[in-house]
Amino acid sequence: MTYNSAQDWPDNPYELFQKWMSEAEKNELNDPNAMCLATIGENNMPSARMVLLKEYDERGFVFYTNAESKKGKQLAHNMKAALCFHWKSSRKQVRIEGDVEIISKTASDAYYHSRYRSSQIGAWASKQSRPLKNREEFDTRFQEYEEKFSDTEIIPRPEYWQGYRVKPLSIELWINEEFRLHRRCLYKIAGNAWEKTMLYP
Repeated sequence: MTYNSAQDWPDNPYELFQKWMSEAEKNELNDPNAMCLATIGENNMPSARMVLLKEYDERGFVFYTNAESKKGKQLAHNMKAALCFHWKSSRKQVRIEGDVEIISKTASDAYYHSRYRSSQIGAWASKQSRPLKNREEFDTRFQEYEEKFSDTEIIPRPEYWQGYRVKPLSIELWINEEFRLHRRCLYKIAGNAWEKTMLYP
């Protein structure tokens, strides 16, 4: 497919996203589900970091984090975010902008309990994004929680650890071409359908 006009692109951007993600899962050496998450705080300064996509469907893209972290506090202030996937192996990129919602406690519980036990304990031990005197301080906290939950089969999920869903208002699909002459298609939600427009490189 050459994608020479908007009509050449699928009517639903999720169709290509799913295909490209499948390619990345086969070809990317590390974390094909890695995405850059951008949020905005009270000072209107944007902040970006890499997080992992844990699930997606036509409702949006889900990730999990500590709500008391920098990104969690920024999302509490402004429930809007942008995501960017870049797969170097396949030379493709996807940009997403949209509103954010907190997913259900049941869903957060389910994912939390699917994680490695050490990761679950780490969620209790880490005061994410806050100052740390030295690594020993964190290691000590981890050991304390490890001992606390030593006789606990199912570790409870911390109330501050939860999932977020970015609900796209726009999705841009980008294909690398030689000499920076890329192919781009922007999708914007319009009611229950997507409107698509090709963009200059």
